[in-house]
Amino acid sequence: MASRVTHRPTARILTAVLASFALVLGAVSASAAPSIPGVDEIVSSPNLKQIANIPKQGPFASVNALNSDLAFKGDLAFAGNYNGFTVYDISRPAKPKVVSQVLCPGSQNDISVSGNLLFLSTDSSRSDDSCQSAAKPVTDPTAWEGIKIFDISDPANPRYVKAVETKCGSHTHTLVPAQSKRTVYLYVSSYLLGESSVGPDCSYPHDKISVIKVPVRTPDKASLVAEPVLFSDGGNPGDGLPYPEDTAQTTGCHDLTVYAEKNLMAGACMGDGALFDISDREDPRLITAVRDDANFSFWHSATFNNKADKVVFTDELGGGGTATCNAAIGPEKGANAVYDIVGKGDRRKLVFRSYFKIPRANADTENCVAHNGNLLPVRGKDIMVQAWYQGGISVWDFTDSRKPKEIAFFERGPLSETSLIVGGSWSSYYYNGHIFSNDIQKGFDVLDLTDRRTDRAKRHTYREMNPQTQFDLF
Repeated sequence: MASRVTHRPTARILTAVLASFALVLGAVSASAAPSIPGVDEIVSSPNLKQIANIPKQGPFASVNALNSDLAFKGDLAFAGNYNGFTVYDISRPAKPKVVSQVLCPGSQNDISVSGNLLFLSTDSSRSDDSCQSAAKPVTDPTAWEGIKIFDISDPANPRYVKAVETKCGSHTHTLVPAQSKRTVYLYVSSYLLGESSVGPDCSYPHDKISVIKVPVRTPDKASLVAEPVLFSDGGNPGDGLPYPEDTAQTTGCHDLTVYAEKNLMAGACMGDGALFDISDREDPRLITAVRDDANFSFWHSATFNNKADKVVFTDELGGGGTATCNAAIGPEKGANAVYDIVGKGDRRKLVFRSYFKIPRANADTENCVAHNGNLLPVRGKDIMVQAWYQGGISVWDFTDSRKPKEIAFFERGPLSETSLIVGGSWSSYYYNGHIFSNDIQKGFDVLDLTDRRTDRAKRHTYREMNPQTQFDLF
């Protein structure tokens, strides 16, 4: 039977975290001006260096064309953008090249790849499922949202194959390997945020996900096969106040991260953090869930460690569009929370151990909050690279669940000293020896991490890497 725990940190833990953060803030306040880089100024730790950047270009160059998530296959990186996606050749990481751009508007255009297939999330109401669609009101019964499928066997000329409509669209999706290599599944995450989100096929209660089954050899036959309800009790009711100020009501999930070899899924579901059994790919089953109404506003994403005995959850306080990496917000909000997975089988529990937030102050014109990242393949260690929007890129070690620490960072100064322009690293991932980042405004970054604690990771190479799809790195 699934269990649920409401987490409120102990006074002892809070005191320790506050004391640590106070030291950092004290150092910052002592020399506030030098601690925050100037507009577009790049600063980094000595062990993390930018080696390449390709600015946004063509139909993706405007400030409103936000870069989003990344996926990888062989020597290629696939970068989402609210207007479509870009394919990069990363065979020479210091000299990446644009292979192709596909114009296909439909935020967020989060992305994943499997073999010769690419999947794209559309979470804005469109006039139809084509790449020539126009925006439509969510209340229009003819509006379309969901998943688009492309054939990328020729990366220079991706070919649109199929679309599958899903209720409330597809904010993000997760590629889920099936037991048979002839099939892959997509877990489509979508949610409601207030009455402005409600439409003919998107209404309360929305406590489900959409499961799409894709025959690999005949992707044109992809179809919606299930809409499982993840929280039979409806999930966290929230506190009656509108997100992002306080705890969000659970009306769906933001990110679902699967570890297929262990038949596990971690769900970041607005007001709930959860652990699921996915032995039956078409019917995920809740094992346990936790809440942190004291410090988490919006459970955004989840990352297992390689042993799958820990989960890092992120809180997207402010929706990613506000300044939350400052003294006014503090160290627990808009942060990561590290949980140990304790017990076995259906008796497993999520046990809170600590918070982690970048130990640098940001300007009030910089949107900053915990966002997307992944593990480095360092045996015996739990080390993660992570995007923090305009907070930059952080490499941090949570091997000791109770004492996480940053070991490297890279960031740019604010885009403006006078107004907040949404920008910064949306997603940062380690792949085949380098860190790749999709910066919302500045484009595609490649970074080299040189550190004795992580250099062993460069021995490991992979054929594919997708956000929210984990596997045994060794």
